[in-house]
Amino acid sequence: MLTIEKFNEMPDGEIFGKGIVTDNPEGVNMTNSGDKLKWVAKKGGGDDWAIYIHQADSSTDYIKRYGDKVKGESNILKLIPCDKEVLKKYRF
Repeated sequence: MLTIEKFNEMPDGEIFGKGIVTDNPEGVNMTNSGDKLKWVAKKGGGDDWAIYIHQADSSTDYIKRYGDKVKGESNILKLIPCDKEVLKKYRF
């Protein structure tokens, strides 16, 4: 679980999570395509963070620059379990 203390210790721009998940209700439901998607969690240049997602064959660099932002609290918490204080810092 990502706590606010751990979040505050991270340097700006750090990628602190990544992986591959299925686009469906059991994974992360972006469009319910059933495709494999790669995601990247990145701390912003300030006091925020976001998760970006795209097709699984995309590079991490491409995803953090051009990927779709993951929305929905349940989707976010499936990828990065965190406390409420960290979730409040998510850049929607």
